[in-house]
Amino acid sequence: MTDNAQSENPQKVASTHGFSSSLEGLRVLDMSRVLAGPICGQILADLGADVIKVEKPGKGDDSRAWGPPFLLDTNGQPTTESAFYVSCNRGKRSIAIDLRKPEGRDLIKRLAAISDVLLENYKVGTLERYGLGYDELAKINPRLIYCSITGFGQTGPYASRPGYDTIIQAMGGLMSVTGREDGAPGGGPVRVGAALIDFMTGLYGTIAVQAALSYREKTGHGQQIDLSLLDVGISALANIAMNYLVSGEIPVRRGNRLPTVYPSDAFQCSDGYIMIIIGNDEQFQRFCAAANIESIAQDERFRSNDFRVVNADLLSIEITKALSKKPLGHWLTTLEKVKVPCSAINNLAQVFDDPQVKARGMQLDLDHPLSGRIPTIANPIGFSKSPASYHLPPPLLGQHTEEILRDVLSLSNSEIEKLSLLGTVVQSKT
Repeated sequence: MTDNAQSENPQKVASTHGFSSSLEGLRVLDMSRVLAGPICGQILADLGADVIKVEKPGKGDDSRAWGPPFLLDTNGQPTTESAFYVSCNRGKRSIAIDLRKPEGRDLIKRLAAISDVLLENYKVGTLERYGLGYDELAKINPRLIYCSITGFGQTGPYASRPGYDTIIQAMGGLMSVTGREDGAPGGGPVRVGAALIDFMTGLYGTIAVQAALSYREKTGHGQQIDLSLLDVGISALANIAMNYLVSGEIPVRRGNRLPTVYPSDAFQCSDGYIMIIIGNDEQFQRFCAAANIESIAQDERFRSNDFRVVNADLLSIEITKALSKKPLGHWLTTLEKVKVPCSAINNLAQVFDDPQVKARGMQLDLDHPLSGRIPTIANPIGFSKSPASYHLPPPLLGQHTEEILRDVLSLSNSEIEKLSLLGTVVQSKT
């Protein structure tokens, strides 16, 4: 357990003393904002990298203002740190640099020269105009891995467009298969409740960075990584997209139902809903016996999965009749005994109160300079020998400016003071 972290699962939390983190010694220059890039940076920080977050003086990462809710200070008053920002910036040090000033751009070049990885999600061409594009920085540091995350990638007719998760969910097809079918009550396309494409792009970024590090280890050369939210969104459709490519049939929205397996649905009990997925005929037989609908199991219309998928509407009516007679708790206990996959549809209070979630240590408390202690969501990766390390809370804007200039770039006090007077860099007052 770390000095400032709390978890019940030791495989998820490494002490900063006595353990070697997987990416210890790696320096990452995180020039990204909002979610996809910062998630990538946070994962790398959890794995032991020194992640330096570059922010705009006075404003910082746009997501700092994306609230409420905001963290509360020790007096119970809202701070300027949004829960959104806190969700994806753990483990980083923040330096506030004004890129509009030549001295600021020079600082970025000096940091890039001694960094292993640079993360950025500016619009295509923006950093090139500042002299901070990959080609320029690769001349300074040929080993640099330069990960560019944009809505539509570095090439193609949409490259200059801004991209947001919900727009990509719509354009990439995810919304077309999410929601209830047309004509049903509440039917129509629906966005996924979480920023899934942003998050998955952050995951792909982490994978890509580590693959590029492996390539550099073999060849000595860095490279640019081109990650597009649209590309990731299409990749995320996986089997659904493949079904279309193979069959030519455009998939439709099915609510909570899976298109190739049934029963797979949310069914109403007497006091709530239960989610059930039955993956084979043996499970279906056990389910019908437990639900006291053995006759359904023998019905020719439902005798195998392909028949159940075709006749899902009819089967749904029969199952709902049975399950609606008793409460959710009864069915959870009953179906678990016969090994039928099922769950209550939990809200987040129920999620974090669940004994399995607690046992896995998925809520992690960290010290924070404004709030005392804050809850965060743990890294889900469990290592047996190099657990994730949580050594820093999400930083305040410019919190580590002076520290980075002094300790990383070896600037003198007079040089730091001059940059501060010019407004090139800003140190947090907290």
